[in-house]
Amino acid sequence: MSETSTGLRAVGIARGWIGTPYVHQASVQGAGTDCLGLLRGIWRALYRHEPESVPPYTPDWAEPSREERLWAAARRHLLPLSEVVGSPPDGPGEVLLFRLRQGAVAKHLGISAMGGSGPSFIHAYTGHGVIESPLSQPWQRRIVARFAFPEGAV
Repeated sequence: MSETSTGLRAVGIARGWIGTPYVHQASVQGAGTDCLGLLRGIWRALYRHEPESVPPYTPDWAEPSREERLWAAARRHLLPLSEVVGSPPDGPGEVLLFRLRQGAVAKHLGISAMGGSGPSFIHAYTGHGVIESPLSQPWQRRIVARFAFPEGAV
């Protein structure tokens, strides 16, 4: 389902961000971004606007309140594909939502890039910036939801 022209375009756009430094709350290609900023940048390239105004947020992503803010925002703007823990992507261009620790809120995002025997994903990661990483079993086990970008990109 995800191997659409919009999904493939999203992967190309995300690869253009590789090497952008990690900067909390930023979303400027080449200058700085976090994982949400990367997704916002891809959205802007696809649709020519921000999906919604993003209020300031802390690195803990509402862990003390246990609110799944990132998950709720993804549901508002993206098309749900799966909300099964550990469900690997079907193809390139899916938005992957991760829970980094068991029992914690989901607070990391990436874009599936390659499928098959060598799956990978693109994400902005603290201390590394935007990189393409293998979607190894430890990462796959942390996936809590997968989404597609809506069709109709410009």
